[in-house]
Amino acid sequence: MRIAIAGISHEALNTSPLPTTLEHFKVWRGQEILQGESGFSPYAAGAATAAMVAPKYASLTQMMDDLGAEPVPILHANGLAPSGTVEQSVYLDLRNEIVDGIQQAGPLDGICLILHGALLVENIWSGETDLVRAIRAVAGNDILISARFDLHGNLTEEFANKTDIWTVYRTAPHRDAPQTLERAMTLLAHCIRGGHRPRPVFIRVPMILPGEKATTEVEPMKSLLELAVEIGQQPGILTAEILVGFGWADAAYSSSSIVVIAEDDIHLPHARRQARRLAQAMWDQRHNFTFDQEVAQSADEAIELALAAGESCVFIADSGDNPTAGTPGDVPHFLSRLLAKNVPDAVVAGIPDNAAARICFEAGVGATVSLSLGGKLDSQHGAPEEVTGVVERLYQPGPDSSDAAIATVRVGGVLVLVTDRRTFFSTLNDFRKAGVEPLDHKVVVVKLGYLMPELRDAAPREILALTPGYSDMDFTRLPYNYVTRPIFPLDEEFAWSPVITNVAGYGG
Repeated sequence: MRIAIAGISHEALNTSPLPTTLEHFKVWRGQEILQGESGFSPYAAGAATAAMVAPKYASLTQMMDDLGAEPVPILHANGLAPSGTVEQSVYLDLRNEIVDGIQQAGPLDGICLILHGALLVENIWSGETDLVRAIRAVAGNDILISARFDLHGNLTEEFANKTDIWTVYRTAPHRDAPQTLERAMTLLAHCIRGGHRPRPVFIRVPMILPGEKATTEVEPMKSLLELAVEIGQQPGILTAEILVGFGWADAAYSSSSIVVIAEDDIHLPHARRQARRLAQAMWDQRHNFTFDQEVAQSADEAIELALAAGESCVFIADSGDNPTAGTPGDVPHFLSRLLAKNVPDAVVAGIPDNAAARICFEAGVGATVSLSLGGKLDSQHGAPEEVTGVVERLYQPGPDSSDAAIATVRVGGVLVLVTDRRTFFSTLNDFRKAGVEPLDHKVVVVKLGYLMPELRDAAPREILALTPGYSDMDFTRLPYNYVTRPIFPLDEEFAWSPVITNVAGYGG
């Protein structure tokens, strides 16, 4: 049993002014895919916490050995951080290398794609759809294709028609990337061995949600996922999956969706009934999706709550300028408010500003520097903040590292982590590279939505600040041009019932 492994994983925010180029991807080829973290985990090594279930396998090599399958690794390109629309030429080069690799691989029994689900490509729109279309053109219709997804993905009917199996993260914040890939591969191997032809039933649910309103440890997502698991365990059903969607992407197919995958044609009517059941359950909960964090309506309110808190450390998420949702990440609004309030002990992680970082590195540790910080990548939501501070630490990664360089600058009571490029601080070690032990500070501002697992587990208190930016949590304030209407919450009052829209569901 020979299974090709490939994929392009990226989350694109097409309202961002920053295009995604090749330098924004980490690319693994051939055997590199089998031994490393090429999609096996969305987090850096060492980011796992006690609350994360250890994966069954340490690598794809172990997984394939256990399945008795021969891996045929082609190429996996993983976005270093969510950002803007992927340049067409960059995507086509990666896609064509995958397609050529599949053509040259010899006889294959299956293909497993490591994807995200929100890959927007210049002039092409859905990268996932275009990729599977190109693969089908050379592999034919008989070979089985499986895929692994982030639950913040927007899928199309064409993708659902051309792919046999897909599995989706069931945790947000994400803790189950390895397990989701394992399910995709295991189901693929099961169908190849058993001679099954899976039949996915896809339903688009007309709602868009920020991921922070659909975390999976609280209601209603908790119960919806339990229902999906229960459906997936029924005879003749391979799996049932929920995609919350990536609501900030302005595309005609942006929405939540569900899939129930029948093992074969015999079980397709049952899969149709269960798909409608799951989609209706999600729609019925549309008004109940809400934040599971403490929420502040502004940066000022978040700062006041943090300073008055009994906890020794409070993490504040600057949610409107969240680079993990694809924003530029350099809006200095929060820094401005901390300085205006003379906050005595705070960390801002971070502000990407190549010119400012260069000044700090040229000046050296201990130097006093005057900087014009931020507001350059995203000039729509804030102008540069003029500051004078002292360089306390410089972190220069090695030549083979994908880390950003970090200059730690003290401006009054605020430590500002200035990076030479867009990045995000998702683990304690990210701070420690900058010489900062975050839990030793009263206020820690991170440019995130929800905190990533390690920070969420460590933070004594977490506040989500509803700040301005391209990842504004209030979708009604965003200028959508392409989403299909009506759609909740842009439209409140309209009737809807589940409609199966992919080929497998026609006629039922």
